[in-house]
Amino acid sequence: MKQLSLFSGLEDTSPAKRVLVAKVVFESGPEGVFDYRIPKTLVGKIAAGQRIRVPLGKSNRPVVAYCLEICEETDSPQLKDVAGLIDEAPLLTPALLRLAQWMAEYYLCPLGTVLETVIPACVRNQAGTRLVPHYRLAGPVDAFPSLTEKQARVVAVLLQASEHRLPRDELTRNAGCTAAVLDNLVKRGILVKEMARVRHSEPVAATLPRQDRLVLNQQQRQALEIILEAVRCEEYRGFLIYGVTGSGKTEVYIQAIEHVVKRGKQAIVLVPEISLTPQTVERFRSRFDHVAVLHSHLTDAERAAQWDWIASGQVQVVVGARSAVFAPTPRLGLIVMDEEHETSFKQEAAPRYHARDVALHRAQLERIPLVLGSATPSLESWYRAQQGEFMLIRLPERIGGRTLPAVKPIDLRQPKHGRVSRGVITRQLHAAIHEALENGGQVILLLNRRGFATHVQCSACGYVLMCPDCEIALTHHRSFGKVLCHYCGHEAPSPKTCPECQSVAIRFSGVGTERLEAEVKARFPEATCLRMDADSMRSREAYERAFRLFREGKIQILLGTQMIAKGLDFPNVTLVGVVNADTALHFPDFRAAERTFQLVTQVAGRTGRGPHGGLVLVQTFSPEHSAIQSAVRHDFEGFAAQELPIRTAFGYPPITRLVRLVISAEKEVEAAGWAERVARAILEALSQTGRPDAVRLVGPAPAPLMKLRGKYRYHIQILGKDENLVRALVRCGLQSLEDARHVSYVVDVDPVDML
Repeated sequence: MKQLSLFSGLEDTSPAKRVLVAKVVFESGPEGVFDYRIPKTLVGKIAAGQRIRVPLGKSNRPVVAYCLEICEETDSPQLKDVAGLIDEAPLLTPALLRLAQWMAEYYLCPLGTVLETVIPACVRNQAGTRLVPHYRLAGPVDAFPSLTEKQARVVAVLLQASEHRLPRDELTRNAGCTAAVLDNLVKRGILVKEMARVRHSEPVAATLPRQDRLVLNQQQRQALEIILEAVRCEEYRGFLIYGVTGSGKTEVYIQAIEHVVKRGKQAIVLVPEISLTPQTVERFRSRFDHVAVLHSHLTDAERAAQWDWIASGQVQVVVGARSAVFAPTPRLGLIVMDEEHETSFKQEAAPRYHARDVALHRAQLERIPLVLGSATPSLESWYRAQQGEFMLIRLPERIGGRTLPAVKPIDLRQPKHGRVSRGVITRQLHAAIHEALENGGQVILLLNRRGFATHVQCSACGYVLMCPDCEIALTHHRSFGKVLCHYCGHEAPSPKTCPECQSVAIRFSGVGTERLEAEVKARFPEATCLRMDADSMRSREAYERAFRLFREGKIQILLGTQMIAKGLDFPNVTLVGVVNADTALHFPDFRAAERTFQLVTQVAGRTGRGPHGGLVLVQTFSPEHSAIQSAVRHDFEGFAAQELPIRTAFGYPPITRLVRLVISAEKEVEAAGWAERVARAILEALSQTGRPDAVRLVGPAPAPLMKLRGKYRYHIQILGKDENLVRALVRCGLQSLEDARHVSYVVDVDPVDML
């Protein structure tokens, strides 16, 4: 209600004063968009995407804010002035700013949190830079009074410099003078001294021997031409390349990028972090002069330098993991996402974005093609292709006429496939390893479980060692002599006696990669063997060294977790053994079958790439399961045809959209109570829409991992085909948590982890 003035007939009737206003969001602080007046001293110096400093609250404490836009509005005494600038220029392009705003809306996350994700902390903190004094001429040369010989040399050097401006060290060196000469010229008003940031070291383009363009087969040529048509039209189109392992998808990507670069544009290539090996990077650097690489093992200074290099427009291709989707390319012409099915493209922390969906929206904003590729596409992308949202491109054959390897299941329920010993390697797999090594081949063994024993139990009283913070069985790591929790990092010395009854009858049960390694070394003592998992590959250097040794043939048996199954090309691998294909098959997750099929198919694709062919043996207790059977036949389309009707029947993605809420508290009763309150709020809001069947709630219920890091967890799943309605209902539910204390919650839109 508008308040009436007591002096309504006496107010000033002159036109209201108009001022420039910056609409901002805070880096950390209250949510929402706030208005600040731009003072005359800063007019023309602030732009959208720039960081500024503004006063907040009654105390007017200075805080960091991002300018979203500048507009002209009526002045108001309530408006506070912008206090100053943090950055000289915007950190975000207009397209990236719009992308961040979409992410905040779609992922139900504060825009400030999204912006902190889009712009790396090292860029915000200007890592790898230092303030250096620069000098420039204060006016025209003919206005200067008489100069000494050294002073004249300074002026002459600056006249030849770009913008008549140089850093102090370069200026004194070129002019053959000291800093005192420069300071004297500043005092006389001939020079102006300015402080500017300079990077310690600039990225250097790696020089590799140039690799010739490979000759494409007919299917590759057809795929390339379809993509290039969209490149030439400079419009958004989405493509899904479904190509079997070894079908030459990467060469199609590279030749498409070559055309993009010739047109003066840039490309972003997204690959899973685990596939970002020297082998992958070298392939791009051997074809392009300026390739920037973004991965998690860069130092802050290196990452910031790469960011600046990309933003300068000099980079032709950005190759990187998930966060490279935010690379500040000023002339983006194409986005490629290889192995698009990989779950590592989903970020676990807020804003919990999926790089595939962010790449899709960025491509739409910038009106450029998006190319997704996989031998085992996610059912989300496959469903979009079936619905016509993506154009499906098939590459059904391996290049060079090579055949896909034979895949044979080994039924662990059958006595005839019994173990060689009490270990995990069956007689059939043992014989195949022996034959492969005898013939000079290399072997890959996959077991997607770390550690030596997956649980430690007392056989006298039955006590099982559990994590005190997570209520999850601790894993014994013999190499460390410790038991570890793989969820919170809790560790303790491996026990020699039972903590409950003091018996020495401790059993280390279950099998992890450490135990598999011990068994392999015992069975094949003459063979060189290397284990690759999160415990043995603690640094990127160890990871790269392992792959180099294997590629050079110095390692005969490579064993490990899923990191050895990803997009690697080793022609001498003639045998792949999946030690236990069931590790993820029976998880309480509707994607369990899909992930099992993808993992088995992907690791199978590591063999048969050379002249000696290949064999894949899959040990399983569920040989009749559709995921295993489809992997044996290399039949993704058959698997999808079986799995999608199941998803439809139960109303799970990709048929519907899913948001998962996880409510956590130190007391179980509080977590359960607040989860019930949220669910009631959502159901009440749903009833008011008049569409009670449009959305389905599952839960609240204890999460599969009910206790993690000392907190009890209850989750709610909200599913529906109308994604806007689903998000609106979630917002209603979250409002009921506004007065909750000692309770935290997670909002996960399109979750990939249901534990």
